[in-house]
Amino acid sequence: MKQALHHLLFLFVVIVVLGGCTKRVYQSTTYKEIEIIRDQWGVPHIKAATNAQVAYGLAWVECEDDFKTVQEQMMAIRGYLGEVNGKAGIKADLGIKFMGLREVANQAYPKAFSQEFLQVLHSFVEGVNAYARAHPKEIRLKKLFPLKPQDLIAGYLLGLMEITNTRDDLEKIISGKIAKDIPKEQTRGSNAIAVNANKTKNGDTYLAINSHQPMEGWYSWYEAHLVSDEGLNILGATFPMGVTIFHGANSYLGWAHTVNHADFSDIYHLEMHPTKKNYYKFDGQWLPLEKKTYKSKVKIFAGIKIGIKRSIYLSKYGPTFKTDQGYFAWSFSVQHAAKAMEQWYNMNKARNLQEFKRALAPRDIPSTNIVYADRDGNIFYVSNARIPKRDARYQWDAVLPGNTSATLWNNDFVPFDSLPQITNPASGYVFNTNNTPFSSTGPQDNPRETNLNKTMGYQPTNDENPRSLRLMELMENASKISYQDFKRIKFDRQLPSKLAMWGIPNLEMVFHLKPEKYPEVADAIKLLNNWDKKYEIDNTEAKFFNLVLVVLSRMDRKALQGKVTEKQCYQAIKRVKAFLLKRYGKIAIPLGEYQKHIRGQVEMPIAGGRGVLSAMYTRSIGNNKEKVHSGETYIELIRFTKEGVKIESISPYGSSARPESPHYTDQMKPFVNQQLKPMSLDINEARKNAERIYHPVRFVPKEKK
Repeated sequence: MKQALHHLLFLFVVIVVLGGCTKRVYQSTTYKEIEIIRDQWGVPHIKAATNAQVAYGLAWVECEDDFKTVQEQMMAIRGYLGEVNGKAGIKADLGIKFMGLREVANQAYPKAFSQEFLQVLHSFVEGVNAYARAHPKEIRLKKLFPLKPQDLIAGYLLGLMEITNTRDDLEKIISGKIAKDIPKEQTRGSNAIAVNANKTKNGDTYLAINSHQPMEGWYSWYEAHLVSDEGLNILGATFPMGVTIFHGANSYLGWAHTVNHADFSDIYHLEMHPTKKNYYKFDGQWLPLEKKTYKSKVKIFAGIKIGIKRSIYLSKYGPTFKTDQGYFAWSFSVQHAAKAMEQWYNMNKARNLQEFKRALAPRDIPSTNIVYADRDGNIFYVSNARIPKRDARYQWDAVLPGNTSATLWNNDFVPFDSLPQITNPASGYVFNTNNTPFSSTGPQDNPRETNLNKTMGYQPTNDENPRSLRLMELMENASKISYQDFKRIKFDRQLPSKLAMWGIPNLEMVFHLKPEKYPEVADAIKLLNNWDKKYEIDNTEAKFFNLVLVVLSRMDRKALQGKVTEKQCYQAIKRVKAFLLKRYGKIAIPLGEYQKHIRGQVEMPIAGGRGVLSAMYTRSIGNNKEKVHSGETYIELIRFTKEGVKIESISPYGSSARPESPHYTDQMKPFVNQQLKPMSLDINEARKNAERIYHPVRFVPKEKK
C-alpha cells in the first residue's frame, strides 16, 4: 500500500509540473544546469549534464525561434486548427483524426519506450510547457496547453505521413479517386552523398546532407548543436518539435536522409453484406464495422465557432471509409512507427557503424534513404523501410480484396538485412537523390533488384531522375576528388547530358526539334537547342524549359508507354511560347529577373531550379515574380579528417522565424551565393564566439512562508 501511495504522489507532482493543476502557486527560476549559447548566427548550442536536460533546452530554443509553428503542429494533432483557421483548418483536423494517429500514440505511451528515452521525452514536453507558461501572450489557443508526451508522439507520426507520402492514399479515398496508380508529382527532392578514401585525394571521408524540404513551416529545418556530459555531441538539423537531431554529425559519424519510394500503404475494397448494414465479409464470416465519430469546431468569424461531426469506420484492415464506390479500408506503415523518435535518439548517440546499424534494425522510422559516413572511413547506404511481408499472389500496387486475411498486415515485416543496401563499395562513394536504390554507387557495386521481393514496391532499376543522372556523370568522370570538388558537385546547377524524369527516358527530345519543321515556334526551339542546361541567374532559357516540363507532366503518357513524342514536345513549346508572350512580352527571360529568394522585406535573385542538384521550386506571387518555397534548404557538409570532424553549414533564411530577430534573414545572402558558415562540435568554440549565453526558465512550486 505504501508503495502505491508513493506512486500516486509522484504522479500528482508530475501533473502539477506539467501544468495540470491551477491551485498550486509557481515561481519561475533559472534552469542553471542548462546552458544555451547563441553563436553569431543565432544558432543554439545547448550544453547540459544529462541528455534529458539537453532536450529541455532544445524545446526552449525551438519555442524561442518559432513558437507559432510549434503551436500549429500541436493544434493539428489535437484537432484544433479549425477553431483558429476556420475552413482551412477543419479539413486538416478531420484528416488527422481519420488517420488515427492519436490512438496509435496513446497505445504506445509509455510502455513502448525505454526509461532512458522517457526521461528525454518528458523533459522536452516540460520545456515546451515552461516556455508557454513564461510567455502567455504568445499562446494562440489556451486549451492547447499543457502539452502531453502523446502529443509529440502523434506529431512525429504526422511528419512521417508526410515523408512516406502515404497520406496521398487517404486523399484518394476521400476524393473518390480510388486507385493506387494515380501519378502525383513530388515537388520535393533531396541529395545525400558520402565519399571515402577510395575516392578522395587526401584520404578524408566526406558527407553531404542536403534534404530538400519547404523553406518555412512545419517541415522546415532547424539547426542546433546538442552536448551533454553523458557523451552526446551532435550538430545538425531537426524539425520544429523535434526531440533530437534528425540528421547531422556527432564526433564519430554522420548521416543524411532522403525520401524514398516504396509501397508503404495498401487500399482494400471491402465486400459488404447485401442486406445487413455495415457488415463486411472476412474469411467467410460477416463482421461488423466499428463506427467512430469525431467532433471538431470550426471558426466561422471572430468569436463564433460551430461544432461538426464526421464518422469513419474501423475494420481489421484499419480506418475504413464509405464512398460512392463502396467501402474502402487503409493500412499504412506509420501505424507501426510510434517509436520512431526513440530510434532517432539512438542514432544520435551511435559511435560506430555497428551501433548505427543496431539503431536502424527495428525500423521504427518506417521510410527514408540513409547515407552514412564515419571517422573510420566507412560509408554506407540503405533504403530504409518498414514493409510488411506480403503474399505474392496479390497485386499490391492496386486496390486489394478486403475480404481475406491473406491481404491483412500481420505485424511480420521484411527484416533490415533484406533491404537494399551497400557498405564500403569499391567505387568509394554512395548517394541518393530520391532515385532507385539500385543506383546508389558505382555500377559494379549496386544492390541488385533481382534479390528483392517485388511486393516491397521499390522503384525499379533505371528509375532515375535528372539529379541522379547528373551526379553519376560527375562522380564517374572524376577518379579522385578534393573537398572543393565535392562542394562543386553538391552545388552543381546543370542538367545531365541525358534527361529523364517521371519515368520518361527520352525527355531530351525537347532539345532536338528542328526549327525549320515548326516555323511558328522556330525561335523557341532555337532557344532550347542552344541552352547549356545550366540554371544560373543570367540564364535566359531555364524559365522556358521549366514551363515545358510542367506542360509535359500533365499530358497523358500512359498510352505512349512512358515516352514523349515529337508532337507532344512541339505542342508544349507552342503553348509555353504563347503564355510567356502574353505574360512577359518575350520568351527569353533571365532567371534572376523572376526567380526570387524572399523573406520579409529582403528579396534576392537566386539561381538553381527544377531537376538540378542545386534544386529550387517556386510559386507565383504576382508581379511576374516567383518565390522559391522549397528545394535547397538546410545544407551541412562534413569532413572526417585526421585532425577531427570539420563542419560547414547554411540555412536558407536564418535561425529564427521571428521577423523582429536579427537572425530572421541573416543567412540569406551566403545561401544565395552558395557560401557556407564554419561550425564546430567543440562547445568551447561556440562560447568564444557567443553572441549570448543564458539559461532557460523552469517553474517550481512556490514555498510557503
